[in-house]
Amino acid sequence: METPKVTQKMPYVIDLNPGKYYWCACGLSKNQPFCDGSHKSTSFTPIMVEITENKKVALCGCKMSKNKPFCDGTHKNL
Repeated sequence: METPKVTQKMPYVIDLNPGKYYWCACGLSKNQPFCDGSHKSTSFTPIMVEITENKKVALCGCKMSKNKPFCDGTHKNL
């Protein structure tokens, strides 16, 4: 099984408007933390998250969270 590329050892804290977003699971996207299609050469698939109201979210930057796409603090142990 492939291991995703760690893009940063902290979450991406972002204000998001309502809509569907695709979180990069492979770590190869140039548009972190969002997917840009770079996963096509891997076994990874982006994770869709639907936001229903304006809110601040903490999206995983290390790609190892057990609560993907959201940060669960796993990066503290890397």
